[in-house]
Amino acid sequence: MKIGFIAMSGIRACDTELLELGLTLPGFVERSKQIASLPSLGLLTLAGMTPKHHDIHYIEIPDLSAEEGELEDFDLVAISSYSAQINEAYELALRYRAKGTSVVMGGTHVTALPNEAQKYATSIILGEGEPVWLEVLEDAEKDQLKLIYDSLKLNYSLADAPMPAFELLDISKYNRLTVQTSRGCPHNCEFCAGSNLISSCYKQKPVEKVLAEIDRICEIWPHPFIEFADDNSFINRTYWKELLPELKKRRIKWFTESDLSVAEDPELLQMMRDSGCAQVLIGFESPTQEALGGLELNNNWKHSRFAEYKQAIRTIQSHGITVNGCFIVGLDGQTTEVFDDIYNFVKEAELFEVQITILTPFPGTALYERLKKANRLIEPTNWKKCTLFDLNFRPQNMTKEELRKGFHGLTKKLYSDAFTQWRRDTFKQNLRTIKKKKPLEEMALAV
Repeated sequence: MKIGFIAMSGIRACDTELLELGLTLPGFVERSKQIASLPSLGLLTLAGMTPKHHDIHYIEIPDLSAEEGELEDFDLVAISSYSAQINEAYELALRYRAKGTSVVMGGTHVTALPNEAQKYATSIILGEGEPVWLEVLEDAEKDQLKLIYDSLKLNYSLADAPMPAFELLDISKYNRLTVQTSRGCPHNCEFCAGSNLISSCYKQKPVEKVLAEIDRICEIWPHPFIEFADDNSFINRTYWKELLPELKKRRIKWFTESDLSVAEDPELLQMMRDSGCAQVLIGFESPTQEALGGLELNNNWKHSRFAEYKQAIRTIQSHGITVNGCFIVGLDGQTTEVFDDIYNFVKEAELFEVQITILTPFPGTALYERLKKANRLIEPTNWKKCTLFDLNFRPQNMTKEELRKGFHGLTKKLYSDAFTQWRRDTFKQNLRTIKKKKPLEEMALAV
């Protein structure tokens, strides 16, 4: 069969005023551009386990012709999409089905809303794709595709993870490639639309498999920038202390997501820096403790660790690793003071990078269900607003307009040229100060 793996890449806000701000505030859109430039690791993984007798192609949606009569012919198409672009994905699925092509769709959105997705696709995959993909292919070859392939109750192990088909990529189109070391996160935040929606438990990929994937990437990109596509990388520090010395040998640069507990282990931080870690993204969520209460479904971890926030940032950055601190506006318990609070927190903590988003009720999350029951969703099925930058719910302690205007104002302040430069310069100056102090401290210890 000729199989097309089509990724719906690109993130864009519906808020026109915010888009205009983005045109003049590159720091604000920088992270979104990086996300948009990432290939679909899920599709590459399925392509990697597809038997070699099939003719496989990986396509980013911008490269696909917009003209209805010019769609490339395939026997089977697999489509992956964010919620924000799911309508475009559905439209593409219908166009292919009109040509007689079978269409399989999966991912977090499809898993959350199978009845919706079934209206557009020939077949849908619920949960992780790997455990059922070979069955999908066998059924497609016999023209006997099932309506649903459900892996949610299967006990899939990342020890069985296939090598993603990185060789299908045109590397010149990407500024980083993704490798996954784990799925899931024990914190289970109510707003999170990550891998917890498709995987019921935290699981880790064996070190040797991760290294094999990086080695494959290095074959096509000699000095790559790797983004570890984990929701929370350093849950198992023993695992990383085995992996990091091997990463160091490969002379790569890398980025990942973590919680602030990584600051508790100086040895780990030094190993991270030595192995090429450039930045960690940490979800602090709120600059005040009150809004953190009840944020996680399994515990109240961030609320209990709030007092450690600023020191954790300083500790991580003192090792030469920049911190990208993420904050959400619109949380219950936040008032209009949150906008000044975030700006002041960023300045006092001397954060190198900051990301602000509007609380977003993604389908399938506990947040979506809670707000729906409370009749606080503005347009419950307007998935185009699942961008992290568009308001689609009624805030608790401020008006919709106050939240929107406050977000715009904070965007201008945080990503102004002057404040962005101050954050960069402060990080560099602090590192220089630390390097000067270190030899003096070592001399004092020697005496």
